[in-house]
Amino acid sequence: MTDALRTAALESKAWPYEEARKILKRYPHGKPGGAPILFETGYGPSGLPHIGTFNEVLRTTMVRNAFHALSDQPTRLLAFSDDMDGLRKIPDNVPNKEMLAGHLGKPLSRIPDPFGTHESFAAHNNATLRAFLDQYGFDYEFASSTDYYASGRFDDKLRDVLRNYDAIMAIMLPTLRGERQATYSPVLPISPTTGIVLQVPVEVVDPDAGTIAFVDSSVPGGERIEQSILGGLAKLQWKPDWGMRWAALGVDYEMHGKDLIDSATLGGKIAQVLGGRKPEGLIYELFLDEKGEKISKSKGNGLSLEQWLTYGPEESVAFYAYREPKKAKQLHMGVIPRAVDEYWQFRGNYAGQELKERLGNPVHHIHDGQVPASEMPVTFGLLLNLVSVMGDATKEQVWGYLGNYVPDATPDKYPELDRLIDRGLVYGRDFVAPTLKRRAPEGVEIAALRRLDEELSVLPEDTNAEDIQNLVYEIGKTGGFENLRDWFKALYETLLGAEQGPRMGSFIALYGIANSRKLIADALAK
Repeated sequence: MTDALRTAALESKAWPYEEARKILKRYPHGKPGGAPILFETGYGPSGLPHIGTFNEVLRTTMVRNAFHALSDQPTRLLAFSDDMDGLRKIPDNVPNKEMLAGHLGKPLSRIPDPFGTHESFAAHNNATLRAFLDQYGFDYEFASSTDYYASGRFDDKLRDVLRNYDAIMAIMLPTLRGERQATYSPVLPISPTTGIVLQVPVEVVDPDAGTIAFVDSSVPGGERIEQSILGGLAKLQWKPDWGMRWAALGVDYEMHGKDLIDSATLGGKIAQVLGGRKPEGLIYELFLDEKGEKISKSKGNGLSLEQWLTYGPEESVAFYAYREPKKAKQLHMGVIPRAVDEYWQFRGNYAGQELKERLGNPVHHIHDGQVPASEMPVTFGLLLNLVSVMGDATKEQVWGYLGNYVPDATPDKYPELDRLIDRGLVYGRDFVAPTLKRRAPEGVEIAALRRLDEELSVLPEDTNAEDIQNLVYEIGKTGGFENLRDWFKALYETLLGAEQGPRMGSFIALYGIANSRKLIADALAK
């Protein structure tokens, strides 16, 4: 790490550096005893992980990397799964719902896997999350709430919960409705008979021994039981659980969504009661679906990582996650092409930027400062326009057209473009082609298209994109259109069948002058 980089990072306004400076301020002389700074992310495996879950780990990793630029202190990243939670409702996007219905209320780690591939529902969802994280090469440690409770790792803090039971109740009760106050307990015992996580009042019997008394509401007659809360025989309500975990593990940084501001405040107060400290963290805005609704694991209305990576490369996911984390963004298939192209735009700018600008460039954080030097010779948007007009095209045919536009275009020379073509063919087939509807030209559009055809007919096939663009531009200026936007819109709708499109000069150069004239002829024939 150079002094220049550290100095620039200390002043950078890029949000990962701003977050990292919070941790540096928390421990200006290092964590006591030389302990590593602990970053944590949380995941509730009540449903399949969506891309928002993945992005929390991604963003936290960016902050961790930024901290490494500021300090030589060691760090750890813990991806924590709340798999002791009781299953409250059946997710919409899983099989064998009838089977799951028979296990409502039980810990997620003690419910059979509806997919039939793992020992429990939580294990299946945890494995899916870990596959996401491993695919991206994250440096993290996975932690299971079930393992931590059952192993006794939380036992000391659970005893502290009982010792400070009244203080924790004083924090939580004012936040609850009257009827909920009457039955609330921060401790949720697990029924020894039914295995259900019980939402019942408890009586603290012996804090040092970790014992409580409660009425088991899950059995007929409501048997009164005295039982330990240690070793996985109980868990905490999730807000007290969050605070307890911060105190027990010494968590220093954990970001969360805007919807959890109040919960994090309560968790921080409980952590303090238990001798801990609320971690630093970014409060991010939520991802929304195409309808503007919050993404939900149980509804399955968000994108999965597999879905995104079917149509866009890994870097485009990271780019979308990096940009404006405090602004709500829609997350659906339609955002992928723009994310791909903007990623490459920022990557292309990186090499020519000063250090200060580089630290604010998203690709710096995506690649932890090791940004590859290669460039993308054609935009994903242009590639999608090409494959959409080609119809049922093969990869080899696409490379043949690219030869019109990119000198010496081969997969060996442009391996990243080669992989992007694979995704472009699939995205074009699934999302572009079904929406295309070419209309007939009308009014001044007819004469303008005829003139464009005449002008193209005398151009050499290897005319560059800029010269063609100037020609298209001039026809629009003198073709009787109220503004140039109407001319380009007419080109997109009559030749490509879409409301928006690429620079026509680039498209014609890529598709070829002869092929483009065929498109014009087909349009005029209508």
